[in-house]
Amino acid sequence: MRGVLVINPHATTTSPRVMDVLGHALADELELRTFHTEYRGHAEEIARQAQLDGVDLVCVLGGDGTVNEAVNGLLTEGPRPDGTMLAIIPGGSANVAARALGLPADPVEATGEILQALREGRRRTIGLGTMAATPWEQDHSASPRWFIANAGLGLDAEIIAAMEQERAKGHEATPTRYFMTTLRQFFWHTDRREPALTVDFPDESIPGVFVAILQNTSPWTYLGALPIAPCPDASFDTGIDVFAVRRMSIAAGLRLARRMIAGSRAGSTGRSLTVAHDVGRLTVRAERPVALQVDGEGLGQVSRVEVVSVPDALTVIA
Repeated sequence: MRGVLVINPHATTTSPRVMDVLGHALADELELRTFHTEYRGHAEEIARQAQLDGVDLVCVLGGDGTVNEAVNGLLTEGPRPDGTMLAIIPGGSANVAARALGLPADPVEATGEILQALREGRRRTIGLGTMAATPWEQDHSASPRWFIANAGLGLDAEIIAAMEQERAKGHEATPTRYFMTTLRQFFWHTDRREPALTVDFPDESIPGVFVAILQNTSPWTYLGALPIAPCPDASFDTGIDVFAVRRMSIAAGLRLARRMIAGSRAGSTGRSLTVAHDVGRLTVRAERPVALQVDGEGLGQVSRVEVVSVPDALTVIA
């Protein structure tokens, strides 16, 4: 079996020793070529070429952002459940996609699990989300982008953008830094008075939304080892789950935080929250520039996002 290993050498939990050990372990089972990413979008280019070359398996050692790039490279021509397969080795700070697939958070243990699955012929086909986002300063949608774990508009994307600024300064993306950044964004930066979003479902529209979280799997993210699950029933085997926040007072924020930590399945709550499960298609419209994130990577400010759930889009090893 031919394989390509894509390594993000700057991923949070990646080290030269880990890269060397995992590369040798995979090379014992695969006819392997290894690439290190050098710039944003490089993993997408590598995965696209692997798909064109008919490579059997692309393994990604990195965080959810690097995984997202690889997925978009593999699916440049659309869903390919019979094409090049994907294996994820967690190397980032949250590793939502890998952990949602049931893989250990430790990259060495996850590699062992992947190798065992390859020997036993274990694989699964998962559904993904795809979106077309319209940048605020343009009047046309950007190229559709796949997401494997989640996307979000509003506060969560603002937090991602702030964390990217911190990492650009050389600061590590620790759980403590994420927590403090969340507090700063909530109390001093995000607009908690005037909601900017409207979420359009096929059968109804929900105006007055501050934050729209779109989950393709659960949990949404991790704070260290603690799973944060706004929509705990989200799954690779169903459509998109939506968590639309319509109140942003301090009291409402505390209630929502407690609910997400507890993984509550309570559903919508009157005027403050709308929750939807297994949605096939939706649109989010913004009245002013709103930040967008996809799989933990900031994509700038947008005015409109059209989202579609695509079942059986990609085959993964897990």
